[in-house]
Amino acid sequence: MEEQNENRRILSRHFAVWDKLSEKEQDQLVQYSSLVRYAKGAHIHNAEEHCIGVILVKRGVLRIYMLSEEGKEITLYRLYANDVCSLSASCVLDGITFDVDIDAEEDSEVLLIGASVFADLIQQNGAIESYIYKLATERFSDVMWAMQQILFMSFDKRLAIFLFDELSKSRDNVIRMTHEQIARYMGSAREVVTRMLKYFANEGIVELSRGSIKIMDKEKLRGITENGRGGAEGRGKNGKKANKPTAL
Repeated sequence: MEEQNENRRILSRHFAVWDKLSEKEQDQLVQYSSLVRYAKGAHIHNAEEHCIGVILVKRGVLRIYMLSEEGKEITLYRLYANDVCSLSASCVLDGITFDVDIDAEEDSEVLLIGASVFADLIQQNGAIESYIYKLATERFSDVMWAMQQILFMSFDKRLAIFLFDELSKSRDNVIRMTHEQIARYMGSAREVVTRMLKYFANEGIVELSRGSIKIMDKEKLRGITENGRGGAEGRGKNGKKANKPTAL
């Protein structure tokens, strides 16, 4: 009973169409929802597993990504507290066959709404159907942005954007990630990431340490996000003109 009361509290606050559900439908949603905890790094969902249903994040961070047959990952977007993921329930959404993988990027707790009950509620209530398709449409915008970066942006600009996004979650201008992790999140190779980070370091934009990257010049980094390396041309921190990395 206590768990169901907590489920009801979460849904009433963060499930946007809660007030458009009948009392019976609200009871169904609560009854077939469950709080689940995932440790950092835990794998939550992939395309080959059964459809787990809709995810509502109570706390933590989830990473949604695509995985190629060769094992290369491309991060599409992240979910934070109070976000709702509908692509994990794509099996109950007609016309959506987009498969994603989901990992817990931090220790996380989520509310899982079972796929079967959600399928029933979609048939019963048009407000739920409209809401869940709206969520899917909004996330496809994030997916298209990720694809645009991969297809049309130079790698230096992609890396600068990635570092800026990660910097927004840091309190001390330090991004605590390895080159291997960055490469995996960006769908690239570690050697490519290392080569570009060394270029950034020579330009005085970052300082590299084992397992971390400190941002030294945010304005230069911002210039690259807007203009590519042309936004940070000049001399490196040693006073010599920096050599651009090649064969990216």
